Amino acid sequence: MMRKIFFQIIAFTFMSQLIAQESLKTLNIGQLHSIIREFHPIVKQSEIRITKAMAEHLLAKSNFDPILSNAMSEKVFGGNEYYSFLAPEIKIPTWFGIELSAGLQELSGEKLDASEAQGRSNYIGFSIPLAKNLIMDKRRATLKQAKIYTTMADVEKKFIVNDLMMQSVEAYYNWVKSYKVYQIIIDNAENSKKRIDFIRASVDNGERPAVDTLEVVVQYQMIELLLNTKLIEYQNAVFQLSSFLWVDEDSFIFLPNDVVPEENWEDSFESVTDSIDIQKVIETARVNHPALELNALKNDILTIEQKLKFQELLPKIDLKYNQLGKGYDMLKTVQTHSVLQDNFQYGVKFEMPLFLAKGRAEYKISKLKIEENSLDKVQKQAGIELKLLSYFNEYENLRKQVVLQSSIYKSYQTLLSAEVLRFENGESSIFLVNSRESKILDGAEKLINLKAKYFKTAFTLKWGAGTLQ
Repeated sequence: MMRKIFFQIIAFTFMSQLIAQESLKTLNIGQLHSIIREFHPIVKQSEIRITKAMAEHLLAKSNFDPILSNAMSEKVFGGNEYYSFLAPEIKIPTWFGIELSAGLQELSGEKLDASEAQGRSNYIGFSIPLAKNLIMDKRRATLKQAKIYTTMADVEKKFIVNDLMMQSVEAYYNWVKSYKVYQIIIDNAENSKKRIDFIRASVDNGERPAVDTLEVVVQYQMIELLLNTKLIEYQNAVFQLSSFLWVDEDSFIFLPNDVVPEENWEDSFESVTDSIDIQKVIETARVNHPALELNALKNDILTIEQKLKFQELLPKIDLKYNQLGKGYDMLKTVQTHSVLQDNFQYGVKFEMPLFLAKGRAEYKISKLKIEENSLDKVQKQAGIELKLLSYFNEYENLRKQVVLQSSIYKSYQTLLSAEVLRFENGESSIFLVNSRESKILDGAEKLINLKAKYFKTAFTLKWGAGTLQ
């Protein structure tokens, strides 16, 4: 609960500054990404996955925990004490498959097995696999894989955040585009309204025919209709962008009406876009793309699995040895008795399937999985590189289109100014002025759309390389 309140305080403080301070009444893409990284629930979920993977790693390490045990039993029947048995023991697993053990025994009674040593005794020993499970066993494989899964969880977070940031880029530039287009149409509506007043005054003075009034009124109504359409688009863009403005893991806020895009949004990405080197982007993707990183980590997991499956091709030969001693003095047992000469107990167990059908099948399957994963990597890498080349081609063409459309838009503005001057001198008609103005509206909207798409495509290159964090 306290953690939630803490995040809310931070988030609301950040957003209140965003909407309260004059210098922070704009929202740029960097601020948006900061909010997402800090508060978005999808990012929080990916962090939970990392924590879970770390817990799984700890669980796998528990297989190597020393185990302290104690067996105690007693039987009395018909007044006879058959046996009384006490045997504390500690077992210590080691990384190389050897298990060390040490224990004490106290055995007494009237009905004992002749092979058992009465009284107090101790032992120190080990068990070791001599073939199968010597190089790799399930316990070691699980621990190694758990460690890799922890790294995979971190890479998966990069993958998720990369996609989430790209979605936010789409929403952000859709909002910017909608806002800028809406503002341009508002300005044109105001200019159109002023022109109505001018024309009406001219008609009243007998300088213009009355039909010109109808012409400018229809133009104004068309702009009003377009304004309503663009208002809906802008409001929907605000809703879409608001879905990324989370203040904690439970709630988000709607973008305030007085928060607007930066005035110089067209130049905010120029320093980055001008320096894009597609070959460097491709090289970065080969090394850092989360999909390829996950593929490499999956290959590591499959390699561990292959080593484990190889053990099924080996015979099972387990050796167990204990050095025995009287009483509870283990140190004396070690110092006074030689291995395999006195006071010892050992056993060897051999086991091997005659046809090794299971081992051969599982090992072949593990090899095929690695081959399949390698082919998958080649395919993914090729797909990523081709997409990056496609995005870069689109980016370069959009850059040229922006330059060309900017020139066209300036020409439209010049033509409109000239047409208005001619109109004021009585050498043109309101129809031609309206026509020029419509071209200005279309040209301005197309230019804004191209710029927004241009910036999104530049971000798409980073997303395609897997580095949009």
